[in-house]
Amino acid sequence: MIIMDRVTPVYVVVTAGGRGSRMGSALAKQFLELGGVPILHKTLQFFLKQDFRKEIILVLPADYKDYWKKYCLDNSVSFSHRLVSGGITRFHSVKNALQFVPDGVKVLVHDGVRPFVTQPLLSRLLEFDMEGSGCYGVIPVLPATDSMRRKREDGSTVIVKREDYVFVQTPQLFCSSRLKEAYRQAYSPSFTDDASVFESAGYRVATVEGSRLNIKITTPEDLKMGAAIDSLAI
Repeated sequence: MIIMDRVTPVYVVVTAGGRGSRMGSALAKQFLELGGVPILHKTLQFFLKQDFRKEIILVLPADYKDYWKKYCLDNSVSFSHRLVSGGITRFHSVKNALQFVPDGVKVLVHDGVRPFVTQPLLSRLLEFDMEGSGCYGVIPVLPATDSMRRKREDGSTVIVKREDYVFVQTPQLFCSSRLKEAYRQAYSPSFTDDASVFESAGYRVATVEGSRLNIKITTPEDLKMGAAIDSLAI
């Protein structure tokens, strides 16, 4: 069980501001279904069932906000959350959401198409000692298990040591004051996640063990894998 401050909420920013061109679907990928429930709703359900106080901020494409409201109305989905319009990149979407996060709190930023976060993973993040470590950001990672190669400019490849690399997941946890400061930077294409923005501002990021089940659903193959995981009722 996660023991949290019962007065100060954790702010949970769920990013679902994209459309998912790699999925090849007319409907934005976060609204495709797993077991009859949209991926995004499954993701939110995980956080809603947590027993600590939370404030949820949901980032959606501006033209999907009414779609989400209608879905909630038609399916009797009711919970407190703030809707925020997404930006032109994930960076801008998170920056839009952080306007509604106060200073001095913990903020989790999570991909809306990662519906299989596990309780142990979340516990590892929330129980991390930011003050004691001097790291005010912590992210889940997984070691690489496949052989890896690096592309050269001429199109050839060279083998690299997989032990030197990890795969990064969300949710990522930060001190809100420092994350907001980091997001005052100008956008850079090198910002692939919140940790990269955070580190670019001069802050250190710690890591905890991720979860193999915590997949990001971006392609039709991922959707099939998600259906298989969902059938396990994790």
